[in-house]
Amino acid sequence: MKSYEKSPEAIARLNREQYRVTQESGTERPGTGEHLHNQEPGIYVDIVSGEPLFASSDKYESGCGWPSFTKPIEPAYVNELVDSSHGMIRTEVRSSHGDSHLGHVFNDGPRDKGGMRYCINSASLRFIHRDDMEAEGYGEYLNQVEEV
Repeated sequence: MKSYEKSPEAIARLNREQYRVTQESGTERPGTGEHLHNQEPGIYVDIVSGEPLFASSDKYESGCGWPSFTKPIEPAYVNELVDSSHGMIRTEVRSSHGDSHLGHVFNDGPRDKGGMRYCINSASLRFIHRDDMEAEGYGEYLNQVEEV
């Protein structure tokens, strides 16, 4: 079984925006993230730890300005915490092993897919195309990604 962790080397590879979002609980500007309009098949992993977080088959256009997903690949890799910043109560989403700030989860997603909207910063994610998943050690998740 693959192990996932936060390391000084992984932190050092982050660009300024990735660091601000993942390590300082920042939020990228809406509509600016590199993964917002990605429609390729594959998975999204934590940019720090590599833990698998979301599948393209669970991604949808919510209109919120950030990539949105109906559920995580492995719920155990996503922690949900109370966030009372900015004068509101929200549920923050962080990766379990990398402890990266990912975004927030809301209960206004597609009802036919569970009703959740995981609103995630592109800066916290690395996309792995379906064609590369096996080579990068994520072959066990191929069944969660649509065929090309």
